[in-house]
Amino acid sequence: MRWSSLIMVGLLVGRLVAAEHRADVVVYGGTAGGALAALSVARQGKSVLLVEPSQHLGGMLTGGLGATDTGVRAGIGGYSREFFQRVRSYYVEKYGPSSAQVNACSDGFRFEPHVASLILRGMLQEARIEPKFGQLLTRVEKRSQRLVSFSTAAGDRFVGRVFIDATYEGDLMALAGVRYHVGREARQVYEESLAGVQAFSKFHQWPVPVKGLDKDGKRLPLIQEGPLGEPGQGDRKVQAYNFRLCMTDRSDNLVPWPKPPRYDPARYELLARYLQAKPDLTMGQLMHPVRMPNRKTDTNNNGPISTDHIGANWDYPEGDAQLRARIWQDHLDYTQGFFWFLAQDPRVPKKLQKELNSWGLARDEFVATKHWPPQLYIREARRMIGAYVMTERDIRKDILKDDVVGIGSYNTDSHHVQRVLREDGTVLNEGDFQVPLEPYAIPYRCLTPRPNECENLLVPICVSSSHVAYGTIRMEPVFMILGQAAGNAAVLAIESDCSVQTIPIAKLQERLKAQKAVLSPVGLRRGK
Repeated sequence: MRWSSLIMVGLLVGRLVAAEHRADVVVYGGTAGGALAALSVARQGKSVLLVEPSQHLGGMLTGGLGATDTGVRAGIGGYSREFFQRVRSYYVEKYGPSSAQVNACSDGFRFEPHVASLILRGMLQEARIEPKFGQLLTRVEKRSQRLVSFSTAAGDRFVGRVFIDATYEGDLMALAGVRYHVGREARQVYEESLAGVQAFSKFHQWPVPVKGLDKDGKRLPLIQEGPLGEPGQGDRKVQAYNFRLCMTDRSDNLVPWPKPPRYDPARYELLARYLQAKPDLTMGQLMHPVRMPNRKTDTNNNGPISTDHIGANWDYPEGDAQLRARIWQDHLDYTQGFFWFLAQDPRVPKKLQKELNSWGLARDEFVATKHWPPQLYIREARRMIGAYVMTERDIRKDILKDDVVGIGSYNTDSHHVQRVLREDGTVLNEGDFQVPLEPYAIPYRCLTPRPNECENLLVPICVSSSHVAYGTIRMEPVFMILGQAAGNAAVLAIESDCSVQTIPIAKLQERLKAQKAVLSPVGLRRGK
């Protein structure tokens, strides 16, 4: 069965009898942020439905991203912190106190995917939350400025008083008529120094010149036509997606690299030329395998050509289910082909090939999807244009907010957006920036649409922010923090019989503090 078919299992299969489901709060999106939003509602005694279009719970938290992007760990509180503390306790109880050290589970912030899934599912089960899987959103019902319900391809209808869009894509938000942006704003839109096309991206750039034309003068695969664009210019292009692989070098748990059915070695001519120009490259210079417990990894992109499928995802945010499935399949084919090329192609230096073949996929992870992560890393898709738009100024200068509901602190981080040719025919990657930050406050207003668009919808993932600000907000612990805030806000909106835009902020902050949330960046410093 094709991978695109596998990931669509449960999405488009109708049922004989349609069902209607009602709850105080309906959360669409079983990401980690969505799970904690639902948990926040249930723990306050309100009814909640957690609805997920795929068969996967937890998004990237359980989908291979085990090397948590934490920033300043002291800024991670509330239910997000509770999750990581439970991970730590799991390893300490199973393997002893030494397992909490940095080279093991790192106090719960590094973990195997199946452990993350076990902990997250356990937290939901304690609250008697049973996610409803295979529910692909098809349409919404709206009266005036309020959502009434949404329906799915499975034939079900979900009715609620308040809704939360906790998807990476912002699908419910978009169907509800909320304004949003896709791509990069121009520099002048919010007066951001990092906005738009980058004059030069020093990160993951080509260390040696590599020609990108074939013998007939045509672009090699994996290079976009362009144009590059002028520095600071906005566009509709999106930073690259990838899969975060759980690899192992334990021979008793290793699955050799699979050959994709549509493998074409010509697709990797650019990689072959790079290896020819840099024959001393190691595996760690072509990817970034971070050690997890039990000799596993969270393997990320590294270098100018790696697991990021640069330029292949621009149509994903606005795509329908079929287009997204094709893009997903293309990312799978590219990534599996990348590893197969390195493992098998005779043009790969023998030392590098031997090193790569000492690794493989972890046999005891992602068993249902042949040990491959079931979640594509959607680093960025739609971003709401809401009651308040977070910009570069909010993460670098104006770091305090009266309506703060969470803290961010990770670098503002964009992966490359495009790979194009210079005038001399050599290859250039563009779009990456990595800028360290001190902790900053995230305001409640960036979770809410403008009131004239929707009064009972909260958006804790595709938050109202520029591309530059989203580069730091888009980390899983932050999404979990904002999910908790959204769940609490939804309950307050019901209790106060008001719109999500007019809830009593002081009461929201009081409840979050009682749940051990961190609501001030003051005194938090990088390295702590």
